[in-house]
Amino acid sequence: MTARLIDFQHADEATRWRAINDDVMGGVSRGGLHGEDGVGVFRGETSLENNGGFASVRRAPEAFDLGAHPGIELCVRGDGRRYQLRLYTDQLPQGAAYRATFQPEAGEWQRVALLWHEFEAVFRGRRLEDAPPLDPAAIRQVGLLIADRRPGPFRLEVAWLGRLSS
Repeated sequence: MTARLIDFQHADEATRWRAINDDVMGGVSRGGLHGEDGVGVFRGETSLENNGGFASVRRAPEAFDLGAHPGIELCVRGDGRRYQLRLYTDQLPQGAAYRATFQPEAGEWQRVALLWHEFEAVFRGRRLEDAPPLDPAAIRQVGLLIADRRPGPFRLEVAWLGRLSS
């Protein structure tokens, strides 16, 4: 059984997430996360106008010591588009993150397991070549991002995120 770190069955969980969209760089994409029947719904619309094309949300910072686990698991229902789980630590400069991509089947609940070695350090979509590997004991914040270079509506439902069991 997966030990849940973030569970949208908790009434206040969705209020702990904030949107950071491409309007910070001149784009016009929009997205956000809200709670809906015990599920977190990350939805909006991406646009490639003004060199944009991404929408993201980040959860309020919290220390997640995941050093004893091989990875992280999500229970999601997607729309067939490709998403990123982003993890933030003090290992990287502000604004940089460790990302892993996943593309859940459209309309089907599924568990997505992401192992630590699948995460790569990035800053504004570019890989950081000299960054240290992710230290799972140092994770301080999690986020979701869509930047698949496809304009249009998106919707990713998230039931929970948890520690991947060995």
